[in-house]
Amino acid sequence: MHDPEVADRVRKVIADAGVTQREFARRIVMDPSKLSRSLGGTRRFTAAELARIADEGGVDVGRLLGSARAPEAPQRRERAAAPEGGRPLQIVRETVRLIAERGFHAVRVQDIAAACDTSTAAIHYHFPGRDDLLEAAVRWCMDEDTARRAARVADAADTADELRQLIELQIPRTPQQRWQWSVWLDLWAEAARSTAMGRLHADYYRQWRSTVADVIRRGIAEGVFRRADPAAAALRLTALIDGLATQVLASAPEAPGTSPDDMHEALIAYVDATLTAR
Repeated sequence: MHDPEVADRVRKVIADAGVTQREFARRIVMDPSKLSRSLGGTRRFTAAELARIADEGGVDVGRLLGSARAPEAPQRRERAAAPEGGRPLQIVRETVRLIAERGFHAVRVQDIAAACDTSTAAIHYHFPGRDDLLEAAVRWCMDEDTARRAARVADAADTADELRQLIELQIPRTPQQRWQWSVWLDLWAEAARSTAMGRLHADYYRQWRSTVADVIRRGIAEGVFRRADPAAAALRLTALIDGLATQVLASAPEAPGTSPDDMHEALIAYVDATLTAR
């Protein structure tokens, strides 16, 4: 049953943090819609979510739950030497890094704890199970990818340039870009086995294809692109990006195979042949 007093205490923690509700959700690696529903009374906070809220707010989780306390001023937990972004974000970032290096199923909680210089109990405190940790990792990757796209296209000259920038951002040229793609490929495989991950995967791709379709739609209106079904064009283009990126990652950097330049050339040729106005 929803406890409105818990919701009120969480609202105060968010207010004291001085950030928006969405930013607070990002910091505790929680779906913003889940936070909103929990505050609104249509969903209960899980114990792990309350633990992350308490950690980010620097308060005792017992106080969020209304545990009896002495009447003196609220005690705040020590946060000396807290990792940048808070412990939950550190755990998720290190999890994503280890997934890229080893694959999700080869990563142990002990490995994550060692990377974070903390205990396995601390990992379980924030993320009780592997599914909780994987969902948080997926959401963090989604947020990071969305933020990079927004920053990349901010100064695009026109919609054609905007689409080219989106394409360039998907080319695994640098070690960091290859790292990101490695994570995505591993998470895709997990999504195929997990209903919860499958839903997250579908949500992310709905947003990504919608972004590409919107650029194409605006380009058609501006006369930059020829008339086409934006949604269908976005589906084909994003599928081509995924397939080519997989080929690039499967090719050793110094061995024959699909190179990042091959991928870029193929994508630009595809856009010119199917979308660019003549």
